[in-house]
Amino acid sequence: QVQLVESGGGLVQAGGSLRLSCASSGSISNSNFMGWYRQAPGKQREQVATITSSGRLNYADSVKGRFTISTDNAKNTVYLQMNSLKPEDTAVYYCNVQWYRSYWGQGTQVTVSS
Repeated sequence: QVQLVESGGGLVQAGGSLRLSCASSGSISNSNFMGWYRQAPGKQREQVATITSSGRLNYADSVKGRFTISTDNAKNTVYLQMNSLKPEDTAVYYCNVQWYRSYWGQGTQVTVSS
């Protein structure tokens, strides 16, 4: 059973930065797909940033130019660097990694104050 553990969330002022980490107990180099999603109160979970095994990146329009997804295979960790944060980025952020099945982390809260 693979476990994903997110960290790095917190409270930050608008314009600030945070880096989220997702540590995997399984080897991410063997994964097919990795991504970050978020869910704000009263809203559906939405895709934020994804990366495929071939390195193809995809970002939600709302975060393009501000967020960057990256991986460190040696550490089995997926990162989300978030810059120029806005209050509308406030949400619980979840990590997702897909091998033969999909796994989710427990989520980490990001709160951006105005």
